Amino acid sequence: MPSIPIGTPLPGLLWAMSFDERGCGRLLAPDEALPDLDAFGGGFLWLHFDLKAADLEPLIDAGHVGPRSLAEAVFREDEHQRVTVADGHVGGVVADLARPGAKPDIAGRLHFVMGPRSLVSGCQGLAESPDATRTTAEEGRPITSPVLLLETMVGFVVAAMAATGQRLSDEVDCIEDRVLDGRVRDDRRRLGPIRRSAVRLHRQLLGLAAVFHRLEEDDLARDLHAPAIAVAARLAQWLDALDRDVTALAERARLLQEELAARVAEESNRQLYVLSILSALFLPPTFITGLFGMNVKGLPFADDPRGFLFVAGLSLLSAAATYGIIRVLGIRPPRG
Repeated sequence: MPSIPIGTPLPGLLWAMSFDERGCGRLLAPDEALPDLDAFGGGFLWLHFDLKAADLEPLIDAGHVGPRSLAEAVFREDEHQRVTVADGHVGGVVADLARPGAKPDIAGRLHFVMGPRSLVSGCQGLAESPDATRTTAEEGRPITSPVLLLETMVGFVVAAMAATGQRLSDEVDCIEDRVLDGRVRDDRRRLGPIRRSAVRLHRQLLGLAAVFHRLEEDDLARDLHAPAIAVAARLAQWLDALDRDVTALAERARLLQEELAARVAEESNRQLYVLSILSALFLPPTFITGLFGMNVKGLPFADDPRGFLFVAGLSLLSAAATYGIIRVLGIRPPRG
């Protein structure tokens, strides 16, 4: 298999990293040639591409990306999460987190084809896990196989998702404490984005866990890639546990939204009760003052110098009588 020089023949290549038999990674210079994988000893090669600018045909034609059908299926623009096993290679598309600078509601996708001595990966946009994995390898952490390299990348994704879930959980805890203390603020505006983020995170985790569960249960993968099955089982277990926490978080946010809505409705009912009582108390005095304010002959107390006091007293008596009727009827404000 002839070697392929890095540079113009491979547009969109972000980096190439070779790993020796001890798992030590080294970035290849732009003018270096890709090693011949058939004679690469105990090491392996990692190529990472920007799929928006990449042309993978030379690599696919040279056989560096595994079976043609698998490579073409994995590196097309379809962002649906999936995993496929063919001829000793594992290919798939899994969720990744957007790198800082991308829109926060855009979820990245990591496309990869993993062979016995190579891992070819790529992203359509800005993704976080490849950069973090490259930095880890450059800092000296040994990565002894493509399977462990893939586990490291997905591990960064899951860890970031766990951190996001913890941040959302802390925000829900603060809101819940205020609700239990009776210090209801306008927290419904905060709960809406939290619940939306939790639901989106749940969808990503569910899809990601399903991919590794399928790989774990694939009979062909079980025969060819025992280490990949072990990694898939570990990641699936981690993802399932994290998904349960995120699902519980989304449910807590929903219940808090309902409780806050009930508290707001309760407060509104209490305010309406006060307004209703005030309206009832002022209705008889308003009627009396309106009655005595008519510009007609024969009104009582019209010529009496104490007429104003009589009318004022009558108004107060009517309000007191109305209040007494309300108490007799047992009308009470809504209970908190």
